Order: sequence, then structure tokens, then C-alpha cells
Amino acid sequence: MVTVNPKLHMLKNITRGFFSVMLVTSLVACGGGSSKDAKKAAADHNSEESYRQGTPEQLYNNGIDAIKTKHYKLATKQFEMLQENFPYSGYAPNAQLMQGYAFYLQNKYPDAVKQLETFLQLHPNSPDAPYAFYLRALCYYERISDVSRDQQSTLEALSALNDVVNRFPGTSYARDAQLKIDLCRDHLAGKEMLVGRFYEQQKNYEAAITRFQRVVFDYQTTNHVAEALHRSVEIYLKLGLTDQARKTASILGYNYPNSTWYRYTYNDLKKYKLVSPQAEKPTAKTPGFFSRTWNSFTSLF
Repeated sequence: MVTVNPKLHMLKNITRGFFSVMLVTSLVACGGGSSKDAKKAAADHNSEESYRQGTPEQLYNNGIDAIKTKHYKLATKQFEMLQENFPYSGYAPNAQLMQGYAFYLQNKYPDAVKQLETFLQLHPNSPDAPYAFYLRALCYYERISDVSRDQQSTLEALSALNDVVNRFPGTSYARDAQLKIDLCRDHLAGKEMLVGRFYEQQKNYEAAITRFQRVVFDYQTTNHVAEALHRSVEIYLKLGLTDQARKTASILGYNYPNSTWYRYTYNDLKKYKLVSPQAEKPTAKTPGFFSRTWNSFTSLF
């Protein structure tokens, strides 16, 4: 599946209705190179005097040129000047959106979000609204931190990405957003596992089980479920809860029969002599779904 490239897509689609501007953006989307002389000329063209003397069209085109030559701060300034000096120009809405894009390219994500939300408030029915929502979601997504740190940015990204999927189903934005939603959920599950393992090491088994069960029930499609089930079996064995250990091992073996985590679990049960002599090692079966009830699984032991 091809994911959306914000740098290319923005410059391909942002200038509907302005023929001269579309010519500039199509050059950007094609990735045209620039020589040192061209870069110098662009920098000269983007001086403060050019900002003040330019027409709306000139300022807008200058901003596009600045993005093409990676002068993102200059681009931001041009779009800002256009909005300040020509707020009722037909170019003003696109300048708002392009300024948000320029902030994004500078990794100034809070500024980008603020600018994009202003655009969406003023132009909710714009044909570029889907992209504005998508770019806003990317700003949150790019701020996701390591699982060892606070995951507020991940939750914000998940909310913004879900907004894209719900508002614009079937679009390329929604498809790419869904991929990133899956990654966000995997990230959040990883955080739960990190905390759960810590609690297990501290022998706070109740808190650890709570974290592992949250992964199993709330993040069923992530890559962390098999480990969460295995860790749960470990704790049940330590607590002497053999029935719970067997049932959880059964679920693990049914859904992940060839996983490393199930092999660990099977060996642990053998050590505790909880595997019956006639029990066979589980074979590869079609994975089940965790939406089934716990009692729907037949114990392998």
C-alpha cells in the first residue's frame, strides 16, 4: 500500500483555482533541482522588501519557491505577510494552509497545529480540509516519544488519526491514517508491557496482571499479545493459580502455537508438571480471535 507523502502531496493539490500558482507547485512536486545561483536568487527574491512590495500572487508564489529551495523560514514569512496585508485575497486561505505546512517542515509542530486549526475553523468546507486534518494528525504523530516516556502525544495522535478515518473514509488519507493508528496502538501496548514487566520484577503481581490483561483485551491486534499472555502464565504459576495458568496457556497456544512465547510457556508448565502425559504439543492452527469468550477455548493440558 502506498502511503501519503505530505511533502509531495501538499504541493500537488494545495493551489486549486490559481493557474499560475499550480504551475509553480507542479514544479515542486516533480522535485526539480536548483543550482547555487538559483538558491541565491531565491534568497534575494525573498527579502523583506519583496514581502512588502509584492502582490498576493507574488507573495504566494515566492512562498512556494522558498519551499522548493528548502527556505522554510522564508516561506513562513511570506505566507504570513500575505495574510496580514491581504486578508481578503483569494490567496489568503491557501497561504494559511501553506504556512502550516511550512511549520511542519521545520518540525514546529505546535505552530503547525495552531495554523491548521485556524484554517479549518475558517474554511471547514474547503476541498483541502481533508489534507489539513491529515497534516494536523501527522504533527501529533511525529511527536510520539519512546515507550519509556509519557504517551500523551501518542494518545493525541491516535485521536487525530481516528478523526481523519472517520471524516474521510475511503480516501488515501484515511488509508495512511489507519496504518499509523495501528502503529500508535502497538506503541501504547508496548508502554503497558514495559510497566507490567516492571511490576512483575517488583513482585507487584496484581498490578502486573492488570497491565498484561489490558494488552490482551484492549490491544488485541498488536504484536505484544503473545508476550502478555506468557507473562500472565508466569505470574499465575508463581501464585499457585494453576487453573488460571492452564487456561491462559491454552489461549496462547491456540492463537500463537508456533510463537517463541508459547514455547516458553509450554516449558514452564512442564517444569511445574502441569502438562498431562497424553498432551501433545500444539500444532499450527488458524489463529482465533480474542473477541471470543475465554471459555470457548479447549484446554491443551
